[in-house]
Amino acid sequence: MTNTAISIENLHKKYLLKHTTNKRYGSLRDDISDATRKILNKIRHPSMANSNAVNIEEFWALNGINLEIKEGEKLGIIGRNGAGKSTLLKVISRIIEPTKGRISLNGRVSSLLEVGTGFHPELSGRENIFLNGAILGMSKKEIRQKFDEIVDFAEVEKFLDTPVKHYSSGMYVRLAFAVASSLDPEILIIDEVLAVGDARFQKKCLGKMGDASKSGKTILFVSHSMPTIASLCDRAILLDRGKIVSDGLPSETILNYYNNGLTTPGMVTYLDKGPGDELVRLRSARVKRNDGLNQATNDIMVNEDVLLEMTFEVLQDSDVDFVPNYNCFTASGECAFYCHDTAKQKLKKGTYISTCLIPANFLNATTYFIGFAISSYYPNIRVHFYDENCLSFNVEDPIEGVITRPNTGIPIPGAIRPNLQWTFEKQ
Repeated sequence: MTNTAISIENLHKKYLLKHTTNKRYGSLRDDISDATRKILNKIRHPSMANSNAVNIEEFWALNGINLEIKEGEKLGIIGRNGAGKSTLLKVISRIIEPTKGRISLNGRVSSLLEVGTGFHPELSGRENIFLNGAILGMSKKEIRQKFDEIVDFAEVEKFLDTPVKHYSSGMYVRLAFAVASSLDPEILIIDEVLAVGDARFQKKCLGKMGDASKSGKTILFVSHSMPTIASLCDRAILLDRGKIVSDGLPSETILNYYNNGLTTPGMVTYLDKGPGDELVRLRSARVKRNDGLNQATNDIMVNEDVLLEMTFEVLQDSDVDFVPNYNCFTASGECAFYCHDTAKQKLKKGTYISTCLIPANFLNATTYFIGFAISSYYPNIRVHFYDENCLSFNVEDPIEGVITRPNTGIPIPGAIRPNLQWTFEKQ
């Protein structure tokens, strides 16, 4: 029988938000309302009794979480910013205390929640390995035994005696992950810190996490990368406003994330800065049918063309050749395809629209997640922005919503099912 690694009952976490008011003019109704609020705040929070310019608001980061995680389970936690993901991990890791509720842990816990947590900036990498290891509960003998393994994994041997304040964010996270993962815990908790490392190191970390899961360790993993959640985890929960709104297979939970209004399927518009750098920024992206109506959609039939549209703004004139990129993943984390515009162009300052047509009878019936990017390749490769899970859309077969092999009723496998050209002749 499978044992429980983590049991969470009626978990709540409340924060008190202080708002300073600098209002000069107001109506009589506003003055009466403010005076009443101040009196109530003084009764509820006596320590603020002498503050006349502060209003206090209760914010429930976690609001009634009930969750049971089995030993050896790989749980992905997804949700938009502010949903309570990091707060949940910090409470489980005992970094912060819950307002109310109960958590039971069965096994030693190792957490990697923030880059360089537990590091002292003035100490060297060598000294911080011992310091951080001790904070995580390792003995000096255990750290010595695993020291070479930690250094080799982190790839910081040349800088081992350099103070970590001189490390880049990538070196920080490599060393922090190496120490945390060497603890050999029964429960491994990881927040979205792996995004700091480069692609090769991320792959290395995911391999380490995969090895940990195969050895029966319990893993909690927060990420905004849906393909990573889908490929690494065997279960996922969706948080919204401190509550679990979906719990099940990763593919099902990811679909709920996209289809329940927690993101915007079919279209996204950035009202503020948007992803990018000082040269170019993403302004909007859309999925459309090729029907001339110019409307965003997240439902496409197998026999329809799909248009991927990216609107981006070039912020200044330069000699850079901008190259639009599109990356397509299935809900299972499989890469369906990667493509880019082969016409490299030096673009003047202004707003541009890049459109890519995916022909009908090319994609299989499933859900796809599209990442939009702009790169340049000369004199060096540079990714100006990459919005990994920017949009999603569903592809359905017009006949009963499922594509099947003839006369079998078995779904056709694979991310694509192209309508290829065939010839047939008798010899």
